[in-house]
Amino acid sequence: MNRKRFSLVFLVACTVLLCGSMIPGCAGETRRTELVLLGTGGGPRPNPVRYSPSSALLIDGMPIVIDCGNGVSRQLVLAGIPLASLKYIFITHHHSDHISELGALLLLSWASGLNEPIHVFGPPPLEASIAAAFEQYRFDIETRVSDEGRPDLRLLVEVHEFNTGGVVHESELFKATAARNNHPPIEQSYAYRFDTPDRSVVFSGDTTYDKNVIALAKGADILVHEVLYTPGIESILQKVSNAAGLRKHLLASHTPVEDLGRIAREAGVKSLVLNHIVPTEIEEFDALSIESIRKEFSGEVTVGRDLDRF
Repeated sequence: MNRKRFSLVFLVACTVLLCGSMIPGCAGETRRTELVLLGTGGGPRPNPVRYSPSSALLIDGMPIVIDCGNGVSRQLVLAGIPLASLKYIFITHHHSDHISELGALLLLSWASGLNEPIHVFGPPPLEASIAAAFEQYRFDIETRVSDEGRPDLRLLVEVHEFNTGGVVHESELFKATAARNNHPPIEQSYAYRFDTPDRSVVFSGDTTYDKNVIALAKGADILVHEVLYTPGIESILQKVSNAAGLRKHLLASHTPVEDLGRIAREAGVKSLVLNHIVPTEIEEFDALSIESIRKEFSGEVTVGRDLDRF
């Protein structure tokens, strides 16, 4: 081996040993926890720009899915996360854009080879929703069990329904804490905080400015927070027949971008990631949002895009 080639190999080896990867600018150790935004749009109507709300946390490669909006199964595949490897799902609340593919994700993960228990956490009516999904898929499940020798999906899914905030799961890899947020008219709506070996990540769920969410997010590395761009509401209302009711709901149940800087500052988070973006198709949204947030918050700000990784 000539001297130049030896030097290059030695440099690469040192990089891997020090960083655990060949990512430029690494901080000197392997990052054990990675955030993947699967769907960053808000609302139940499909659009060509963003999929419905869903995210994933990878802890040493083990995936946790947060919310299961339309497209979550496809987005997981595009993100390189095997469906059969899913271990945990957390649901913030039961609006359709957050659960429309919950049952389908369970079924498709099973069809992809899932053969170990999968844990699903969330507020009522989680147990009823999953039972209804199993009834819908009963023919397919029972056919594949008898014809293909698959384990019974219904016996693999463990449902953990809760109706109050607090620690909902704790293990060696992570602790999950829930806090009630403000998303009227839904009372059982929650934010989640995940504390892992190297990071803390908070998902606001759907909410207005809320002290519970701020308290939950205190000192977190990343706050993934929903956002409403109020000037863009009319672009949505023009497309629906229930404009008056929808306007009332959006303003009463979501967080205008003007509040996000204050929320991030009061929580003392390091990084703010905008998610559940409403409306989804405003060209000037990124620049105007960041400018507004910067007035109150000096940390890192990112307007989330589908399949972004942090």
